[in-house]
Amino acid sequence: MRKTVVDFLRHGEPQGGNVYRGQQDDELTLLGWQQMQRHLVDKPPWQTILTSPLKRCAAFADHIRQECNIDVHHQKDLQEIHFGQWQGLTAEQIEANDKAGFFAFYDDPLNNTPPLAESLEAFQQRCLSAWQQVLVQHQGEHSLVITHAGVIRIILVHVLSMPLTALFQIDVPFASLSRIEVQTTDKGHFSRLMFHAGQL
Repeated sequence: MRKTVVDFLRHGEPQGGNVYRGQQDDELTLLGWQQMQRHLVDKPPWQTILTSPLKRCAAFADHIRQECNIDVHHQKDLQEIHFGQWQGLTAEQIEANDKAGFFAFYDDPLNNTPPLAESLEAFQQRCLSAWQQVLVQHQGEHSLVITHAGVIRIILVHVLSMPLTALFQIDVPFASLSRIEVQTTDKGHFSRLMFHAGQL
């Protein structure tokens, strides 16, 4: 039996305000940097870091690499969902332009993809593909994954055997840290959530 530990860290507050950011590549605010910095202890436990290539994640991953000499791997599949025509807009703007579509998305996100957006099913597939890569390529290690709220939600509903429709019932605050422990045997993987939105 081998134990793999994966810490998921959401990026801190980004520039640009409270919008459907998706893959819009905004940098962290000063507060966002401070929020993430509190997780950088003197001797970090991680052997490797995997990050979304978007600036609000990758910049802090590269900062840890320089400070702590830990390998960093940029993974495109760890990017946030693409919101299509909603990207960069506030909830108020979307509701004003497409009230029916906005509420349909939250009622049934699987069957109501925003215009020109990535479908939730496609997003789930690439997130779980990235998760499986972590388990295979970094088995037995303690890894840090710096990514986005949507990605973390997808992984959590998978690990907890929740339906995909429960996605928005999980709150993932800025710079929140969640830990998943995976025991691997010849019969497969057994995963459990150790803590959510916690601290090292």
